[in-house]
Amino acid sequence: MNQPDHSQHGAAPVLRVRAVTKAFVGNQVLHGVDLDLHAGQVLGLVGENGAGKSTLMKILAGVHPADAGTIELDGEPVGFGHPVEAQRAGLATVFQEFNLLPERTIAENIHLGRELRGRGGLVDTRRMEQETAALLEGLGIQGMRPSRRVRSLSVAEQQIVEIAKAVSFDARVIQMDEPTAALADHEVELLYRIVRELTSRGVAIVYVSHRLREVLDLCDTVTVLKDGRQVDTRPASELDEATLVRLMVGRPMDSFIPDPAPGTTVGEPRLQLRGAGNGYVDGIDLTLHAGEIVGIAGLQGSGRTELLEGIFGIQPFTRGELLVDGEATPIGSPRRAIRSGLALVTEDRKATGLALHQSLLDNALGVVRAVFPRRTESARHEVPSLFGSLSVSARSLSQEAQFLSGGNQQKVVLARWLATDPRIVLLDEPTRGIDVGAKHAIYEVMRELAARGIAVLMVSSELPEVIGMSDRVLVMRDGRLAGELPGGSDEETILSLAAGLDEEIAS
Repeated sequence: MNQPDHSQHGAAPVLRVRAVTKAFVGNQVLHGVDLDLHAGQVLGLVGENGAGKSTLMKILAGVHPADAGTIELDGEPVGFGHPVEAQRAGLATVFQEFNLLPERTIAENIHLGRELRGRGGLVDTRRMEQETAALLEGLGIQGMRPSRRVRSLSVAEQQIVEIAKAVSFDARVIQMDEPTAALADHEVELLYRIVRELTSRGVAIVYVSHRLREVLDLCDTVTVLKDGRQVDTRPASELDEATLVRLMVGRPMDSFIPDPAPGTTVGEPRLQLRGAGNGYVDGIDLTLHAGEIVGIAGLQGSGRTELLEGIFGIQPFTRGELLVDGEATPIGSPRRAIRSGLALVTEDRKATGLALHQSLLDNALGVVRAVFPRRTESARHEVPSLFGSLSVSARSLSQEAQFLSGGNQQKVVLARWLATDPRIVLLDEPTRGIDVGAKHAIYEVMRELAARGIAVLMVSSELPEVIGMSDRVLVMRDGRLAGELPGGSDEETILSLAAGLDEEIAS
């Protein structure tokens, strides 16, 4: 295995991991992983869901103990029994699911469990806010008042609070788990600046992301895991996206967008909007045909998600007309949408797609039970074959959804909706936060749905996905359709139309 020279980061690594292994209930998930992380270095950690990235991070963070192997921090052996121990030793972790108290202020969250006290033992709120302001200023953050309550913050601002909290422990190593998964493009650049500021101070970063371009842009070195084993470690300068994909999954990138299934034909209109609008989108005219996959592109805030929510009755249209299979169908609620043959896979599977603490069977039957109770028993018998067709990897149907990888969770969300036998499937960011192998599986499902005559309308921020999977591309801007492009259009044309830089494209 390649081990690059990191002498530019200092002679000795700040974090050294050797031969770390871990098994859960007899299932070996890590097989002797080694890492060297130097001061001021960003180490990218990549791999498919289930490759062992999260397990390794949790071992380093003190969530799980390693079964074997050694971990050294600043040359001293460590073994953390709790995340607080790791934090106090200078190894902090920013997990994808934030650990913040929404009703408390930024300053209170950063000092949680370490409140500053003044005379009489009372909490010194003013001093905590002053220290927090200095901390944020040191990260180059402007305009975030330490007295603001966390519930009022955007996702990007909450991410900043988590990072500031990690820095407040005087961390020498910070792990970041999918830090940009829910961020808009301009917010990603802010995170880049924060990472660069931290590394300029000598802080070492372990950076986990499915966004391979981001990993190559930001990281000095990249370690690839596959099936719990370390495949390779190389300088990022020696890698490109295609090489990373091949290391991660063993096949080239161009194989991940499947061709349309044989016999797929575009049929009659399934969904039509005529002048549809509400408080979020307006003047929407579109037609979606049976057997067709139509992609919706646009910048953050362009109204893509709001369009799907209008179609599905979450934010019902207040003007215009909606037709399903040629018939005017007023949809004022999700229940009416479901009864009319629509399904919506939302962009946040954990918050709105799944009941994480319920079994896979209960998740799969959730919508059917609520809307078509008489079909529940027949649907129950279909779940195993439905999971089989989606290649859901799970121990049993009684397993809780929270214990699945992101890719398998997304497949369960799809199963939940396919159990309703829809004619129109709305997909909002269907592959967000899942690895390339799981993405391929989702794409295969989309192709199969189209082959069965189901109409698919997909919102995605990943332009290669939109271009590769769509028969047509609709581009949104400022709550309206800015234009329509054929499938296979190039990224520059789509972005120009989305940003209003070329008004001639739409015509």
